Amino acid sequence: MGILSGVTDTDSRVIVLALARMVGAAGNSFLIVVLPLYITSDFVDIEGLLGVEVGVGAAAITLTEPLLIGVVLSLFGFLNSLSQPFTGRISDRVGARRPFVLAGILLLGTASGLYTVATSYPALVLLRAIQGLGAALIIPATVALVNEYAASDADRGGNFGVYNTFRLIGFGFGPVLAGAVVARGPYDLSVVGLPVLDGFDAAFVAACAGAYLSFTLVFLLVRDADDTAEAGDDVSIRVRGEDRLLDPVFTLGLATVAMGACIALFATLQNQVNVRLDQPPVWFGAQFAAVTIANVIFQVPVGRASDRIGRRPFLLAGFVLLVPTTLLQGIVTEPALMMLVRLGQGVAVACVFAPSLALAGDLAREGESGTTLSVLTMGFGLGVALGPLASGWLYGFGFVVPFAVGAAAAAIALVAVFTQVEETLDVGDEPAAAAGAD
Repeated sequence: MGILSGVTDTDSRVIVLALARMVGAAGNSFLIVVLPLYITSDFVDIEGLLGVEVGVGAAAITLTEPLLIGVVLSLFGFLNSLSQPFTGRISDRVGARRPFVLAGILLLGTASGLYTVATSYPALVLLRAIQGLGAALIIPATVALVNEYAASDADRGGNFGVYNTFRLIGFGFGPVLAGAVVARGPYDLSVVGLPVLDGFDAAFVAACAGAYLSFTLVFLLVRDADDTAEAGDDVSIRVRGEDRLLDPVFTLGLATVAMGACIALFATLQNQVNVRLDQPPVWFGAQFAAVTIANVIFQVPVGRASDRIGRRPFLLAGFVLLVPTTLLQGIVTEPALMMLVRLGQGVAVACVFAPSLALAGDLAREGESGTTLSVLTMGFGLGVALGPLASGWLYGFGFVVPFAVGAAAAAIALVAVFTQVEETLDVGDEPAAAAGAD
């Protein structure tokens, strides 16, 4: 009921944008499950890379299957996150968001379709890099739109909660569908005059179709906010705080790196997790999606509550819960327990996501939503990129090590948020009280 009531009280423009992102996210998230399976299949030749040492002396790293998978998954996040401050700043300077969203969706969708003809590891790396650049165009522009659609601070958290809910529905259930699509292949389409598609090609085509459907929805139904302003020449990301060591938005960006990495540590170790837990691949898809399922359930209630109670209590609670739920993923040995731990991690993420974006939106100066919010979206993307790469390397020291390191990073993030981030809302003011009456 919390999700439904949140949706009915939300600006229709936010809902349309969220629906478009849901469709696109579902298509893109297919690849998180499909690409590791594809890389280790007979369709891609990686035998010549396995065992090769990259680097010199003590810095040399031996290429392993998990590391090769981690590189492909992480490359998307690195290019996506590191490019976001630039694309966000450009959209602020131009004073437009929609063209960036449309261009990014085209890059994502076209690259997804081209996976059907990519049979070499370098080709996969190139296509994933293109998709990373596409996502960098989309993400800062969309969160800036959601921020600019907010009528006041009192409904900003709710708007981000609804937006994240729909986006995460697509992102979370995409991997589950992807596993089913691959497992049920090949598909005989001769009855409609098309060739037979194996499970991998069917998943790539579905991801491409999802992106193009998202493009259509945005093109037809999404417009820039009426009051979008062009930023001045001095738009920039602030690192130092006015009365403390770090700027609060920059602090949240760093903390979000840790959060994103904690979520993504799991992705690279699909084969290892399945062996350790003695489970079929469909279990892994469900466990991966569990974080998103919890987000879908709690995003809107948390976002709405942060408009009434404040942003900071949820941020602190989220990072407190993130520490043990990350560590336990390296300890549990039962599929059902892993599912519960991943659900708990999803609750932690839900407590951070909408309130952190809302807090950054509260602090954003006029015309600088793209730049300011890109600090958080960049942080999350960077964390999602570092997570698979780190787990692919740290796994060599023991299965629990990647998750122990992630838990330590989450603890450091908790301390940073506690000491550097203050509440942005006066929860006793009239707008907040009005929001609580909804």
